[in-house]
Amino acid sequence: MKDEHIINMLESAPFASLTERELVVVTAHCAACATCQRAYEAARISALLLKERASERVEPSPFFQTRILAALRERQAANEAWSFVRLWKSAGALVSSMAALVALLAGLTFLAPTTQPAMPQTVASVSTPYSAEDVVLSQDDLSTEQMTDGQVLTTIYGTDDDQTR
Repeated sequence: MKDEHIINMLESAPFASLTERELVVVTAHCAACATCQRAYEAARISALLLKERASERVEPSPFFQTRILAALRERQAANEAWSFVRLWKSAGALVSSMAALVALLAGLTFLAPTTQPAMPQTVASVSTPYSAEDVVLSQDDLSTEQMTDGQVLTTIYGTDDDQTR
């Protein structure tokens, strides 16, 4: 065993992970080899130092939380400048569909053919030149010439001859 040094075994695995059997072999070899004894002591001390350092609790510096929260607020403020982009992502589909609907309705309104009525409409013709304007604006003529009920009905509804045409 003098020719086989344990340095390779100590370097290949952490000291804390050595099994009981491996530790017995190492201590037996270290009793006879000074070089391996120094390597064993160095590995043991390193393992103890790492264990002690890992068990220490490190307190953050004062105002650590304040600095972190301030940095977070700065990032959020920088992102709020692009609020239109965020708004468009959330409502873009709705706005796009509404715009498409408006375009469709405008196209149907202006480009669709108009339908003509099946029967032509007859317009009542008046045999006498009375109109609403003449009646309202010609108040001074009323005193000399009064309209009869028949004339009013004829003006409004037309004559029987107009309906037969």
